[in-house]
Amino acid sequence: MATESRVPQSTPSATSARWSPRLWGLVFVLSGNMLLDALEVSVVIVALPSIGRDLHLSPAGAQWVMSGFALGFGGLMLFGGRVVALLGRRRVYLAALAVFAAASLVAGLVSVAPVLIVTRFVKGFCAALTAPTGLAIIGSTFREGPDRNRAMSIYSLFGAAGFTVGLVLSGLFTQLDWRWVFLFPAPIALVLLAFAARLIPGDTGDEATKRRFDTLGAACFVAAAVLVVFTIVTGPAAGWGSARVVVGFALAAVLIAVSIHIERHSAAPLIRFGLLARGRLIRSAIGAGALNGSFWGFLFIATFQLQSVLGWTPWQTALAFLPASVLLALSAPSAGRMVGRFGAPWLITLGALAPPIGYILYLSVGTSPSYVTAILPTMLLVGLGFVLAFAALHIQATTGVAGPDLAMTTGMYQSSVQIGGAVMLAAVAALLGADKAPAGASADTALAGYRPALLLVTVVGAVGFLVAAVGVLPPFGRSRTPSAGPD
Repeated sequence: MATESRVPQSTPSATSARWSPRLWGLVFVLSGNMLLDALEVSVVIVALPSIGRDLHLSPAGAQWVMSGFALGFGGLMLFGGRVVALLGRRRVYLAALAVFAAASLVAGLVSVAPVLIVTRFVKGFCAALTAPTGLAIIGSTFREGPDRNRAMSIYSLFGAAGFTVGLVLSGLFTQLDWRWVFLFPAPIALVLLAFAARLIPGDTGDEATKRRFDTLGAACFVAAAVLVVFTIVTGPAAGWGSARVVVGFALAAVLIAVSIHIERHSAAPLIRFGLLARGRLIRSAIGAGALNGSFWGFLFIATFQLQSVLGWTPWQTALAFLPASVLLALSAPSAGRMVGRFGAPWLITLGALAPPIGYILYLSVGTSPSYVTAILPTMLLVGLGFVLAFAALHIQATTGVAGPDLAMTTGMYQSSVQIGGAVMLAAVAALLGADKAPAGASADTALAGYRPALLLVTVVGAVGFLVAAVGVLPPFGRSRTPSAGPD
């Protein structure tokens, strides 16, 4: 992670109540880039049916446009931190912004699906370099206290608003041409790059760390994640008992085993497996993967259902999804205070309960649904779940961890959020392909084909709730007390 980099003693620190224009500029450059990273998933959701039609992609093929970014982001998060630690924040941050802009431009101009998917993976890796590095730059530039809190509040607000902004832009640009969904970040990234070149403080990287990027371990891990997604997506067509599926999962298991072996025997591993003994981290990672994954899966299903079956426009679809994300954006500034008052375990448990209830309600959507009574309740319940649980999950995962372990723990947690989303997208896309209604089928028959995928989303959301409940139930045979330990 980026916070593993050591900061030179000469690094400036903001201590006055009044910031200079340079410090304000630095905060808005970092926050603007965070906004771009945050909207990269939501900005393509509403565009997927249009992309699929133009590039001749099934839902199973179109899901790669979303999961490609998530795999690049989550699969290379820890490796990205190592790259930053060895090469220096400024150098990597500027390079990642430039590559992000170039990949956006290529994505908006190509008409070949594999190239589009590769650009999404590349942009995910760029986000894995810049998102945690932005936090590290804030931490080293602003002294702990009011200055850093103010900078973090702005940064977090931009990040929380990113999903909402992405939905709005997705609906707007898809009405014109879905290619604008990929093109518009390019000039913004270039403007940020121009300012970042003047404002990002310099550093020299961590010379104390052995110059080992651990490329093989990272490559094995991300290759395993990609292979799992590929095998799940192709499962229905090949047959779940086919040699292709069996070999795919077996090879993914081998790659994971090789990655673990490499990390266990590395002098400077990307992952320290002792951290996995912490119950809080495991529960938080599973809970976040289930919360985020079920939401992405639901949005994927609803996007194709509303546009392909019910005839909604991309703009109508984007507006329908907005309530879920707006609630999170509005509540982001007070999330920390809420966790401090009520405690993370109870907030996570209550938050994990709301989305599955919403998904159950959505199962009854018919061919002529009323938005207010049939769809809006689900969006509000999902939004409530994220308001209560999302920040609390992150806080729970990192409580009691400090120093280099904090950076590694944060990276492991964030990886679970992204990879959980990618695997869930693959699973729902596979079910949609397996239960696709024949051409010319009635709307009722077509909607019925979406229900198995919706049931899977509901079950995964319920699993997240059950895992969260473990955090508030007393251990079997004795009462939980404050002295029972952190896990």
